[in-house]
Amino acid sequence: MATAATGSITVQAKPRQPGTKNAARRVRKAGMVPATVYGAGKAPVSVSLDPKQIAQILHSKSGHNTIFELQMDGDNAMAMIVDWQNEPIKGALLHVDVKRIAMDKKLTVNVPIVLVGEAFGVKTEGGILEQVLREIEIECLPSDIPDTIEVNVSELRSGQNLRVKDLPHSGNIDFLTEEDEVVAHIVHVKEVAETSPEAAGAEAAAGAAEPEVIKKGKQETEEEGEKKK
Repeated sequence: MATAATGSITVQAKPRQPGTKNAARRVRKAGMVPATVYGAGKAPVSVSLDPKQIAQILHSKSGHNTIFELQMDGDNAMAMIVDWQNEPIKGALLHVDVKRIAMDKKLTVNVPIVLVGEAFGVKTEGGILEQVLREIEIECLPSDIPDTIEVNVSELRSGQNLRVKDLPHSGNIDFLTEEDEVVAHIVHVKEVAETSPEAAGAEAAAGAAEPEVIKKGKQETEEEGEKKK
């Protein structure tokens, strides 16, 4: 369980004047991305960052959990990306939020769950491995943030659930996600078909038809009553 890179990356930040959308567009036109830096009890600061550096961090193994050194006019700090916006069509970065962090204080972050191995329920019982939970919320010191939480599913059989409490982790990490939440289980083709959108749609259609039948029957009864009168 490798930990996220801590301080091995340096990001240069240039001060900018906070302003309107037009001002942000000018920053992007100059080849930079507007960003806001906050945290550590200091007032938020508007800066410009190199989008290539930010993209490199976001696409790294540790992703947005990467801890890096933010340098801005002598006011250096350890930091991490907490939010970002992309242009919906071309995917270009529009804005980034960066948080200063203290290396001796615990953080709450989400970490991907990676399933490794071939499950017994797939290999021997003909089932399909379904991953229900793909991220887990944890709390730990910045230097202890793992890239991923890996779990071997080789022994997972039909009828068994892999839960949060079954995930391996060191004593330096606290799981905040509910311990009984299901991470993965084995399903079979019949179960998949029964829960497919098509099956659900057919079920809904059948359910919707029932009131009409009841209504029709009631109407016929009322008509028969009128004839008897």
